[in-house]
Amino acid sequence: MVEVPSRGKDAVLPGASKGILGKKRKSPKVSGKSYFHVVRSRSPKEGKLQPLPHGNAISDAEPSNCPECGSKRVYRNGHRDTDQGPIQRLICRECGHRFSEEAPYASAGKTEKLLNTYGSVISSRQVCAFEAKNLSSATETKTVADGIRLLSDQPALKGKLLEFEFWMQKQGYKPPTIKGRVVRVAQLAAKGANLYDPETVKAVIALQQTWSDGTKANVVDAYTCFLQKESLTWNPPRYTREERIPFIPSEAELNLLIGAAGKKLSVFLQGLKETGADPGELGAITQKDINKDARAITINHPVKGHRPRILTVSQDLINRLETVMKEQGRTFNAEQLRRAFLLKKKAAAHKLSNPRLKEITFITFRHWFGTTEYHKTKDILHVQRLLGHKSIQNTLIYIDLEVKIFNSPNDEGFTSRIAHNVGEAAALVEAGFAYVTGEYSDGGKIFRKRK
Repeated sequence: MVEVPSRGKDAVLPGASKGILGKKRKSPKVSGKSYFHVVRSRSPKEGKLQPLPHGNAISDAEPSNCPECGSKRVYRNGHRDTDQGPIQRLICRECGHRFSEEAPYASAGKTEKLLNTYGSVISSRQVCAFEAKNLSSATETKTVADGIRLLSDQPALKGKLLEFEFWMQKQGYKPPTIKGRVVRVAQLAAKGANLYDPETVKAVIALQQTWSDGTKANVVDAYTCFLQKESLTWNPPRYTREERIPFIPSEAELNLLIGAAGKKLSVFLQGLKETGADPGELGAITQKDINKDARAITINHPVKGHRPRILTVSQDLINRLETVMKEQGRTFNAEQLRRAFLLKKKAAAHKLSNPRLKEITFITFRHWFGTTEYHKTKDILHVQRLLGHKSIQNTLIYIDLEVKIFNSPNDEGFTSRIAHNVGEAAALVEAGFAYVTGEYSDGGKIFRKRK
């Protein structure tokens, strides 16, 4: 920035008016004198207020095309501070590539200077454990061994993660998958892994004592996807996802948390309990997905492995949803509600001295719904349709849960009933009975239901 000595209370630069320069911000005293940082005023063409750099000013000319894809959709993306002054950073809206303009102290015209990306570091060099040598070969093979370096520069790391996110979008990955994999790769870098050295990545994953094998397998999948984007390969470690029996609380414990939550969180929890929907599915509903007359909620945005479906709920839930639903857009933000629920259940567990409440999560409501629904009907296909599972293998776990939770006997007996007319038959069907055989003319139709 341009620094000028103070010439009094209303001092401005020579030959400039106070209105042109705008406000002055006082800075610490230097060599016994008071200095001001003078900034340019905002103009309609400039948009946001731009500070003057140290030394030569950054050119106001439009940035050149993207060096990666040649697109003209290049936007300014902040400044990068150096010893000689700030450098304008740019980003391409087409491919997500980030690069920098020439440093302000350059004597020639404006050129483009790439950030310390993977390709710029190893374009003509090979890095080994003992020394580095320049290579002048005409062709090079892009391998991990040739590109060992640390992404210690935060702007460069953020740029890589942004490129990785945009690449997955172009490949057609779902937003939850994209978010999860970007977070996993960022975790590896934060824990000291060199993203271009698979051996350090393996070591970091192996040293995480608090990660389950399922979490480690997810991290391996995310890093494999990152290497695929970089046109690299590795020999991934083998981690097997362990199957665990989910925690099933009592209905009283669920109702306790619903009552202790705030208005919107309470409605969301009650919706999870009555529908058995995934938190991401219920969080995506809008006003048009609610049928007040039929007391039904339509799941139009199923998560991975689920089907769209229509679920019947109570009139009480419909009335409560009317008080919180927005006219347009989504009402529930699952991530914000998840953080609020974490605080609520910890407070309730401490107040009631019930540590079981801490084990309850959003997905616990879904497990409770599947277990109790199978206990009522003994129909695993019915439970599969309600939960939206594409594969019956994901639903079979509720058979074992029902036996353990409700102490059901292994031998499945039946309760039989006879209907002598249509009215009695309708009442039996509503009670969960299924037709077996018989006709009204022969003494009645026989229905049965598992005990």
